[in-house]
Amino acid sequence: MEINDLTPAESRLWRAFASGADVDFRAPAGSTAADSDDPADGGTWGPERTVRASVLRSLLLDGPREEGRVAALSLAGARVTGQLDLQYATVDHPVRLRHCHFDEAPRFYGARLRELNLSESMLPGLISHAVRVEGVLRLTRARFDGMVRLAGAEITGSLYLEGARIEAPDTEGPVLQLNQAVLGADLWAPGMRTVGEVRLTGARVAGTVNLNDTVLDRPGGTALQGETLAAEADVLMRRADVRGRLELRGARIPGRLDLSHARLANPGGTALRASSCVIGELWLREGPPVRGTLNLRRTQVDVLFLQPEMVPAWVQLNDLTYTSLIPHEPAGRRLPMLEKGDSYLPFTYEQLTAAYRRIGDDDAARLVQLAKQRRQRRTLPWYGRLWGHLQDVAVGYGFRPLRAGGWLLSLLAVGSVAYGLHHPPPLKPAEAPDFNPVFYTLDLLLPVISFGQESAFAPEGGYQALSYVLILMGWILATTVVAGVTRTVSRQ
Repeated sequence: MEINDLTPAESRLWRAFASGADVDFRAPAGSTAADSDDPADGGTWGPERTVRASVLRSLLLDGPREEGRVAALSLAGARVTGQLDLQYATVDHPVRLRHCHFDEAPRFYGARLRELNLSESMLPGLISHAVRVEGVLRLTRARFDGMVRLAGAEITGSLYLEGARIEAPDTEGPVLQLNQAVLGADLWAPGMRTVGEVRLTGARVAGTVNLNDTVLDRPGGTALQGETLAAEADVLMRRADVRGRLELRGARIPGRLDLSHARLANPGGTALRASSCVIGELWLREGPPVRGTLNLRRTQVDVLFLQPEMVPAWVQLNDLTYTSLIPHEPAGRRLPMLEKGDSYLPFTYEQLTAAYRRIGDDDAARLVQLAKQRRQRRTLPWYGRLWGHLQDVAVGYGFRPLRAGGWLLSLLAVGSVAYGLHHPPPLKPAEAPDFNPVFYTLDLLLPVISFGQESAFAPEGGYQALSYVLILMGWILATTVVAGVTRTVSRQ
């Protein structure tokens, strides 16, 4: 491109490129003209701050050089007309196009760049599949009216999207595509707002994924698609507002998945699916109740920080394993979560029991096991439920063995009074010992110990029926007490 073909604004940029000097077409801060510097109004900017995309391309591919200086494209406050097409190009210079208005979406498909900075610019989209950036990619507070396509991108540094706004009302598919992207440092996007799906499927992030204070808006659909996402540090979504499905199936997060103060809402569908994941710490705390299903099936978590207040009306916890469950809550506050699934899952009760035992709260562990037996009872046929109710009332399925002592004392009192008022006749009067109603009742109640009373006397009529009841209750109480003692010994 000849220098004579350039406009005054383009000539200024051409001369500055060789030395890497900044070119800023914005009005000085505080002036009245500064009010018109919003890139959203860039379509009205005149030729004094308009640069053709073809000029930018010529500079980046074959621009002038100045000996001893690093050439760079550093432009602010300009309107870029036409499409900046650097598809498959190799650019060795930093590219900084800040506070600019683009008439057409730039194309960096398959390009190799040293650095790309489009911060605070207004763009109708970004086409950058498989781009490779040997540094950082900055889209800080940029605004997009179309899709941002970074699928398969390789960025050796960080990707900055803090405060970015992405909407694509007239397009189908994800508005932000980072699937299969590889980042050598962080994905830094606090305060980002999107209307449409954000896709992180298969992305690899060597540092932290920071989505604090983001608003991800796609009601009734998937707001964040992060299947098999791998972050080597944390995934932070504190105070995030997710309106739609948060999909993290198969994610690998050795650090913390932090959803503290987050609002997760997908009524009638799944609000959070973090199934088949491996997570160091999962934090769900200090936020409103999740609206939608919480799916944590087959996930492995070292520390599960889950406040009961955030648990929704429907959860899926099949094969969820965790080492620690915090904060420490009474069993009565945790058990309702296990009742919110679609079926009886013994494993969930065993996991909660193990968590209480690890911190030495055996009373809470027993309550969980008792709840497990009661929940299982509802799955049995009528005769099984009847037997279960009997065991529950008698000794709490063996988890409340002291209750058996109360029953034994009550039955002993009933039998002693009944047989004390009406002595049963002896089988062999000449050989029978003196009748003792207390020890006779104990003979009936205790299936192993014998005081010689039961075999010497034979009650009649209703007293005989009472003896059968005492024998039966004695066996029931004995077996349940033995079961309770066995459980206690096995826990120790």
